[in-house]
Amino acid sequence: MFYKAKSDKMTYGIVGLGRFGYALAVTLAEAGADLIVIDASEEKIRELREVTENAFVVNNLDKKTLEETGIQNCDVAVVCIGEHMDTSILTTLHLVSMSIPTVISKATSAEHGMILEKLGAEVVYPEKDMGIRLANRLETARALDFVQLSEKINVSKIQIPQKLVGKAVVDLNLRSRFGLNIIAIENSGTVIEVIGPDYLFAKNDILFLSGSKDGLHKFSEWAEG
Repeated sequence: MFYKAKSDKMTYGIVGLGRFGYALAVTLAEAGADLIVIDASEEKIRELREVTENAFVVNNLDKKTLEETGIQNCDVAVVCIGEHMDTSILTTLHLVSMSIPTVISKATSAEHGMILEKLGAEVVYPEKDMGIRLANRLETARALDFVQLSEKINVSKIQIPQKLVGKAVVDLNLRSRFGLNIIAIENSGTVIEVIGPDYLFAKNDILFLSGSKDGLHKFSEWAEG
């Protein structure tokens, strides 16, 4: 059984080791988090025991069995079950009833998500979120990556357009023309965080821009034009 040690480190419980749950577990483990993982697959649990000793093969996700693993002692529990909605819902219900501070559940549809939210869980839509992220990257032709922080605030990583090489930041005037701000510039592994108005854009510069999705799209169209 897992007991939380006295420390400031967050502890995470993950139920379900599909692609989403497995990647989440490995990433948290690599970050040094205290972790408990639960799945019916002996093979996956055996693999995860290389990164956490608190890995349990569990075939029946009833409340008593879950409590025997000690998952109720975690700060955050994540339900990564997607293919079996009834199991996802019941497992979420059990974890919420254990008074775990934060329960996060993966949803595969809007209806699924609504039920999970009513049970008191935070809901994530991994496939939907990745689809939106990819669509935004495709929509902004030069974007190397795209993160939507809110409807009005987006961060995009963009390869410098050839037409800007050798020009100064002040001449481009991104803020007034497109409503964009330069957060940082990266070139050959070096990141510049304070960008002066006289900075001259260089070949292979990568711009980190923040602003609206519309502004980023207009800048991309202008850069390609």
